[in-house]
Amino acid sequence: MSGVPPDATDVRSAAARLKGVAVRTPLLEFPVLNAHVGGRIFVKPEIFQRTGSFKFRGAYNRIVQLSAEERHGGVVAWSSGNHAQGVAAAASMLGLITWIVFPADAPRI
Repeated sequence: MSGVPPDATDVRSAAARLKGVAVRTPLLEFPVLNAHVGGRIFVKPEIFQRTGSFKFRGAYNRIVQLSAEERHGGVVAWSSGNHAQGVAAAASMLGLITWIVFPADAPRI
């Protein structure tokens, strides 16, 4: 990845890669909250996403773009939370070996 901020084309490309893989989570609107803030507020309940977090989207989008040579080496993630779960799920779906490294200070739960 180049370090250049994504543009609309990048977002459309990511959406195409995720189509049929990521859960299309709804946008929910809450009239009481709208009235309180004087505008429209939408909430995207990513709890309905695979692994319960938006992190799956980013993990899958990146891993699916790996070359065959890069895939051969497997995937490593340093996380004890939603990112680790997203990486593990995405890599598993793509048949890749995955190592999840937990920080020493990660909560035992």
